[in-house]
Amino acid sequence: MKSGQLPGVKQLRYSPAPRAPFDVEMLSFAQLRLMDRSRQRTRPQRPDFHVMALVQSGVGRHTADFVDHPLRERTVVWIRPGVVHRWTDVDDLEGPLLLFTQGLPPAPGPVAQAAGDIFGPACWQLDKDAWDLSIWAADHLRHEHAAAVSNPRLASAPLLAHLLSALVLRVLPVEPAEPPTGNPHEHTVFHRYRAAVEQRFTRHHRVRDYASTLGYEPRTLTATGLGAKQFLDQRILLEAKRLLAHTDLPAARCAEHLGFQDAANFTTFFQRQAGLSPGRWRTRHDGH
Repeated sequence: MKSGQLPGVKQLRYSPAPRAPFDVEMLSFAQLRLMDRSRQRTRPQRPDFHVMALVQSGVGRHTADFVDHPLRERTVVWIRPGVVHRWTDVDDLEGPLLLFTQGLPPAPGPVAQAAGDIFGPACWQLDKDAWDLSIWAADHLRHEHAAAVSNPRLASAPLLAHLLSALVLRVLPVEPAEPPTGNPHEHTVFHRYRAAVEQRFTRHHRVRDYASTLGYEPRTLTATGLGAKQFLDQRILLEAKRLLAHTDLPAARCAEHLGFQDAANFTTFFQRQAGLSPGRWRTRHDGH
């Protein structure tokens, strides 16, 4: 099994409409239902792109990495690449739905930081003032996208990227999750570390390995107050849960896939982090 693939989960690749060859695509819940009459949306799926939705009306439910979220008016949904999710119930929902690629948000900056946060929130509510501004931002992006599709002469990829960034900044929670430090250098260290973990967590389980790769002393990562070891353990645990819930791999194969020397080490790690053995956790969450 290739890294990132889960046999029980539909892998979704970014594929915009032929006449809309941009890194962002605007849809709606109504269009999602129309395109998905077989209701594949209710089964686990794992996109390699970002999915963002703004619920303007209706009530429903959404599941992201084993957490069930109620959906109602003024809910924002953000599914980042690699997250296993399903639209549990969106039959009654209306509102804009946008897809965009991993590389679209300009970097560096708060939008790119939020886009790269593997543990960032999947759903949250906005107050009315923030919501109204968010809908205006989404409408602006929708109009520009429609104009770019209908008239290539007007198409501007940088403009679409900036309008998307404006929308993301507007919908972010009032107090977005930030590393608990005000030091810009420590922010840089953390984001470099986070990116390295995402690339190597199935092979390297020690913070000092990442420190060496990034050119830091181990104490540089541990002294930032960012919980370097905890972050690494939680990333490994998340992928372990995905493997257990969405594949039939025995614990020994899960251990191998995640870079553990043997099944016993994997079981000890999982038990310590999740509070359950891999087998018991799988029984509770199989197919979620």
